[in-house]
Amino acid sequence: MKIGIANDMPLAVETLRQAIAKRPGHRVLWVAANGEEAVQFCAAQVPDVVLMDLVMPKLDGVEATRQIMARSPCPILIVTTSVGANAWRVYEAMGAGALDAVDTPTLAGSDARRTMDLLLAKIEQIGRFSGALDAAARTPAVRLPGGPSAPIVAIGASAGGPSALAAVLGGLPANFGAGVVIVQHVDRSFAEGMAAWLDGQTPLAVRIAREGERPAPGCALLAATNDHLRITATGALTYTREPADTPYRPSVDTFFHSLVEHWAGDAIGVLLTGMGRDGAIGLKAMRAKGWHTIAQDEATSAVYGMPKAAAALGAARAILPLSAIAPELASRVTSPLQSAG
Repeated sequence: MKIGIANDMPLAVETLRQAIAKRPGHRVLWVAANGEEAVQFCAAQVPDVVLMDLVMPKLDGVEATRQIMARSPCPILIVTTSVGANAWRVYEAMGAGALDAVDTPTLAGSDARRTMDLLLAKIEQIGRFSGALDAAARTPAVRLPGGPSAPIVAIGASAGGPSALAAVLGGLPANFGAGVVIVQHVDRSFAEGMAAWLDGQTPLAVRIAREGERPAPGCALLAATNDHLRITATGALTYTREPADTPYRPSVDTFFHSLVEHWAGDAIGVLLTGMGRDGAIGLKAMRAKGWHTIAQDEATSAVYGMPKAAAALGAARAILPLSAIAPELASRVTSPLQSAG
């Protein structure tokens, strides 16, 4: 892949160069020291992806993204010191056309390898989405023993979420062919009771998600601690305190991004009513991967914050009233009995 770097910090540029050099198929096409140069370089030599910093002289990353998408559109990955600390600018950049965001890797320390691997995974994900990577060069999907994994429906919600979740889960059939994982902003002291209440609203089995458990068809698992829920490369669920500075606990974005990073099967993302913007960037990343994404509409949202942010970013392929979400999911997921026949 031909990669453009837009960053005015020499150390950051060197870190990005070293990360890119780890993949033989990647090369740096050009380096822009400010947003204005990035716009000019894109017009002269369009790269397969631009690694765009947010804070730069002349034009910042948001305005540079907006101008590139207007003049010479190409995939843009925001690379910034801290995605969490720059959340508002990240939202603006994605609203201007950027596909995803990632923290700038570190050159030294115990976290160096992980941060570089995450950057490379994001670049390759964008390459697959844009067609820049040849099919033969793609990383093979990890499949769990026993054949292809059943799909996952990942649902995020906050204020107004319990009743919205009850409506969605209540509309799904008992033989629903996907595992459901729910991240609702709720304190751990209420999670067990909420799972039991939801269990009475739907033919699916609803329970709290336990460490090491794998999603399975016909079952809905609810994030149940004040830590964040993630899926691992083995398809198992795990809890983590990181990112520690995220104001939302558990974070919808954290779970959605872990799916994009690790999940080899199919997935559907759903963002329901809630205050704030948690889940919007993660839903955008799920859409960029080619998965179906849904946001609740304004008229039926108790609080039109999270789904509004998703709509503003173009993260949702479908914006639906609450009553239409379960039928949409059922129409897209084949039951185990249907697939066996």
